[in-house]
Amino acid sequence: MEKIEQVKSEALLAIEKANSLEEINQVKITYLGKKGPIQGLMKEMKHLSKEEKPKFGALVNETKATISNLIAEKIEVLNKLAINEKMKADKIDITLPGFNSKVGTLHPLTMITQEIEDLFIGMGYEVAEGPEVESDLYNFERANTPKDHPARDMQDTFYINPETLLRTHTTAIQMRELEAANGKLPIKLICPGKVYRRDDDDATHSHQFMQAEGLVVGENITLSDLKGTLEILANKMFGEGRKIRFRPSYFPFTEPSVEVDVSCHMCNGKGCSVCKNTGWIEVLGAGMVHPNVLKMAGFDPDKCSGFAFGVGLERIAMLKYGIDDIRNFYINDIRFLDNFDRFD
Repeated sequence: MEKIEQVKSEALLAIEKANSLEEINQVKITYLGKKGPIQGLMKEMKHLSKEEKPKFGALVNETKATISNLIAEKIEVLNKLAINEKMKADKIDITLPGFNSKVGTLHPLTMITQEIEDLFIGMGYEVAEGPEVESDLYNFERANTPKDHPARDMQDTFYINPETLLRTHTTAIQMRELEAANGKLPIKLICPGKVYRRDDDDATHSHQFMQAEGLVVGENITLSDLKGTLEILANKMFGEGRKIRFRPSYFPFTEPSVEVDVSCHMCNGKGCSVCKNTGWIEVLGAGMVHPNVLKMAGFDPDKCSGFAFGVGLERIAMLKYGIDDIRNFYINDIRFLDNFDRFD
């Protein structure tokens, strides 16, 4: 009986001291294994009388059951502790600041292009595109600017060969679209894209810039239709309440031709440094499509007419956002580009 109590006491002490799953499993092997003291006690029964064996066996089994239950309970406790420790180690501290991913923004010229496209698509126009490496035929000749025309000097450009060049205006797209229409009316196009000229780069000039040109050809198209269209454009880009005015000008592909001014959006026409105290800002050129342009594209100028306009997108962006140097659009300075994170 003393041996049973001794084994029980030692086992309970070992169970109590076990602080890990490895240790408690070793206790289980030590006391409940085939070579353990419990099994050794059972072997002692052969030395007992018949009367003592049942009582002794019952006590050994009771001790074994007690030790086994206590080991199982300790294993459960240690399992929970192990899980808690693992959860604690894997815990995310939600009080720490997160990691912000840098999200890019649209380029300001892309935003201006999209605004203009959205406006004119809503007015029933189609967006047309064309090659930047263009033929002399569509860039100049179909635009009523033959090879000996002095107006070519204003658009000195980069030639690939005598008949191929980097386009100087998106009017080339209009000439292609007029030809592709094959005499079918009406035509309503907005043509955005890059153009190239041999300008010296400075705060207001660049050898590469962007244009958006509009073209409408149909029956009974008048100068008043052009003015109404450009008023809508001015109010969209510079805010409600803008007024426009026409001044006589010259472009080979339009007749009559006009320069278009918009009432200053900074001073509302009262006069300020932006408009040089005139109350007006020059923004684009326009006019009625020249009869020669219509004839070369296969249209009868006696039966149809049209208007065209062209606006520099950098010019619009610089006025709209108060940008003082055109080179900011092309130097890829993140500090500059981060200012344009929404449509205004």
